[in-house]
Amino acid sequence: MKIIKYDKKYKQSFIDFNTDWIVENFGFLEENDINSFNSIEENISKGGMIFFALEDENCLACCMAVPLEDEAWEICKLGSNKNLPHKGAGSAVFKACMDYATENGAKKLCIISNSKLKAALHIYEKYGFKEMKLNDYHYERGNIAFEYNVPEKIAR
Repeated sequence: MKIIKYDKKYKQSFIDFNTDWIVENFGFLEENDINSFNSIEENISKGGMIFFALEDENCLACCMAVPLEDEAWEICKLGSNKNLPHKGAGSAVFKACMDYATENGAKKLCIISNSKLKAALHIYEKYGFKEMKLNDYHYERGNIAFEYNVPEKIAR
């Protein structure tokens, strides 16, 4: 398995994996999802990045890191190929997003999720994210949020 940065030839996999996962778990895409899919290149031009886990040119998983404000970044749109074994691909792209954000000045990483997504929650906790409370979860399906404060010795 190899991890690569955004390559337009895998853009549709990013959209498909996330669409499948969201619709399967929640029944429909929200406006924020559609906006995110329509602004992939714009987010990358502003410093964001999508990472893909590949095996034999087959995309296994993907994840996006997007800069916010005040040295905070969001890790979002973690998705995987429902037709292939993942082999730790979700964790690998998630970690690549964390590293990328940190290398690009992130002092805090944020995630919006849903408490029923046990596999995703396990990944967040595995990498040291802690639950935080928000007044607005930005998505109808969002009911839990996490943050990770980058240790000083790592933050750039």
